[in-house]
Amino acid sequence: LSEHRTILTMTAYGDARPKSRVATAHIEQPTTSRLPFAVRLYVMMTVLPILFNVGSLALSGQRVVLLALVVPLTFKLLRGAYGRLIWTDIFFFLHILWATLAIAVNNPDRVLQNAGSTGVEFMGGYLVGRAYIRSTDDFLALIRFLTILVFCSLPFALFEAKTGRPILIELMRKLPGFTSVPILNIEARMGLERAQVVFAHPIHYGLFCGAAFSLVFVGLKGLISTTRRYMTALLIGFCVFLSLSSGALLPLILQLFFIFWAYILGGVRQRWLVLLGLFILAYIGIALLSNRPPIRVFMTYATFSAHNAYWRGIIFEWGMINVWKSPIFGIGLNDWVRPFFMRSSSIDNFWLLNAVRSGFPGFGLLILGYLPGLWWVGRRKFDEGSRLWLLRRAWVFTFAGLTLTLCTVAVWTAIYSFVFFLFGAGMWFLTAEVTSGQESTDQTRPIKAGARLAKSSLKRAAAEGLDPPATVTDTPPQKGMIYSRFAAQKDKS
Repeated sequence: LSEHRTILTMTAYGDARPKSRVATAHIEQPTTSRLPFAVRLYVMMTVLPILFNVGSLALSGQRVVLLALVVPLTFKLLRGAYGRLIWTDIFFFLHILWATLAIAVNNPDRVLQNAGSTGVEFMGGYLVGRAYIRSTDDFLALIRFLTILVFCSLPFALFEAKTGRPILIELMRKLPGFTSVPILNIEARMGLERAQVVFAHPIHYGLFCGAAFSLVFVGLKGLISTTRRYMTALLIGFCVFLSLSSGALLPLILQLFFIFWAYILGGVRQRWLVLLGLFILAYIGIALLSNRPPIRVFMTYATFSAHNAYWRGIIFEWGMINVWKSPIFGIGLNDWVRPFFMRSSSIDNFWLLNAVRSGFPGFGLLILGYLPGLWWVGRRKFDEGSRLWLLRRAWVFTFAGLTLTLCTVAVWTAIYSFVFFLFGAGMWFLTAEVTSGQESTDQTRPIKAGARLAKSSLKRAAAEGLDPPATVTDTPPQKGMIYSRFAAQKDKS
């Protein structure tokens, strides 16, 4: 009977003996932490397209916030207030210094204005995320805030998709002393107008909404019901669709692919290395079997039309010609050399644009800060199924998709800063403390299953005329108490 009691109690609540490394499972409750005020203000200014001029300086609400924060945050970072310095911090600072030097060499009359605005947007956004998102609660609060903003944008996006009028931008442009981003006249697709809502381009609106997709669908698993999680992710995906941009839909598709890959190969430890190997093999296979370069094949399937794919292929080829002509300092803000029929000066490739403007050193410093940071976060060891593990996976999925998408689009002003704010908001994973009490979202299942087994065993014991075990209750006893009861019952028996 004593052994019977022991088995029932351990089945229901787990082995709670002293010095046990098995953490007591419990249902994880949603956090109630509030997002830091500086982050809320920054993100609100990102989605409020308020522009104005102070003399020759073109300012926005976002730039004003960053101008007030970038200097004190830099000193605090260097002083170690946000944990130890990491290589990403150093390389990003060096990237901005080299980009400033490149503009000074190529455009000395414009260095103060343009290098200042670019540096503030890039480093300011990164520092806000790096400094204020420092814990699980902060990150969850950020996800909730972004989701609310995406939902608030949906009515305006629907109205614009039907009428072609971005009413929030129109309202900002009517305010005395202020202006806003240009209202674009872009050809409709699928019978709908492309929604830019509050951003400089529909692609930027789609990227902003798409950044919240994996954060909600993967990061909030176990915190909200499955139905609510699926519906929220579906509405976010619908907002991305309203941008009617392949550059915005591509990261969403890639995030879905990563989620599916993780699901079907959940038991394979090296599943991501396998995926990387498949990508490399596919690239080599296309290079050997296709009569087109792999980059052109990729562009064909990453855009809505063959025309856009062809155009982006030309941009890449001629962009690289400009890079090789000025490999050290780039061309700065000067116009780039291209065929006569390419009237637009737009370079729809964020990584290529940086290489063209600041040369190989500027591009290399950016990559040395970006890719290792993404790799180190992805390789950080967390207990599988824990909240840290889910949030890290959601963030990595977001940037894995965004990294490839930035090969087909350019980002500037508000969304440029936001991308690196979100990148900085993930750097805390590198220094997050892992405790033995990390909760898994699936840990409640063994408790419920064990409790059902214990109750059925109680019924069998009663049918056999045995006394019910006194240690099995509906509420888990304090850790360490069950084992002492085992010993007492064994001595008594």
